[in-house]
Amino acid sequence: MLTFLVGGARSGKSTLAVQMGEHHGGPVHFLATAEAFDDDLRDRIARHRAERPDGWTTEEVPVELADAVLAVPADSFLIVDCLTVWLANLMVHAPAQSGTGGFVEHHVARLADALRHRAGVTHAPIVVVSNEVGMGVHPESPMGRDYRDHLGRTNQLVAAVADRSLLMVAGRALRLDNPWELLR
Repeated sequence: MLTFLVGGARSGKSTLAVQMGEHHGGPVHFLATAEAFDDDLRDRIARHRAERPDGWTTEEVPVELADAVLAVPADSFLIVDCLTVWLANLMVHAPAQSGTGGFVEHHVARLADALRHRAGVTHAPIVVVSNEVGMGVHPESPMGRDYRDHLGRTNQLVAAVADRSLLMVAGRALRLDNPWELLR
């Protein structure tokens, strides 16, 4: 079962993902995507590490997320937190000569394939966390608009692979259904 948790900042996405892992009753593998670019991120990473149970395996994966998903033991509950930061990392690490578009699209497609593959070969749950940034203010800069658009497409691809998608708001969840299922 692949669950996709999407919502705004501080909406309860990561908290729910951790709670789901705590209720699993077996091994949990946490793929953290943050890269400590500054003091604020270093503090956030330390705070998030402290919130996770000691027995969990945590791996920090700022770019090669698809490979990390495929390498997690089949019996482990997998939490990926979060695509929002991972996408920003991709944009920072994109080779200058190729631009961000193709580099990002390649990595996102590989991640969707890796999640689809893992969901098909294991019965261990998967939870993927991401932010919804498309409902806010229109970004001022071209890079901000590119980021918003890339994240929107990434979220759509992961939601399409997921067995269930939940929109988190104020610590509460709304189930997101395939619109074509609702139009029948």
